[in-house]
Amino acid sequence: MKKPSSKIREEIARLQEQLRAAESREAERIGRIALKAGLGEIEIDEAELQAAFEQIAERFRGGKEAASGRKNTSDGRADSEMASTLTPGADAGGTGEA
Repeated sequence: MKKPSSKIREEIARLQEQLRAAESREAERIGRIALKAGLGEIEIDEAELQAAFEQIAERFRGGKEAASGRKNTSDGRADSEMASTLTPGADAGGTGEA
């Protein structure tokens, strides 16, 4: 039995809302973790920060290619340099703000 287009549109709208809610939860979680690690206090270019996050994601995916499709998003720095950039500073406790 085929669904009428109006029902499909309603389902799509409901799923889009669920997706927005899930993305918001994920963003808040990652943001809290980043703030606790001290990333809120570091002045860094957004593209460079995104590249670092993509490297972290790749590491936790078990070395699989990043979802962006780009083979190398780093700026040529070694992994150890990137890791030291992301190491929490002395004031990494955060303020608990999200």
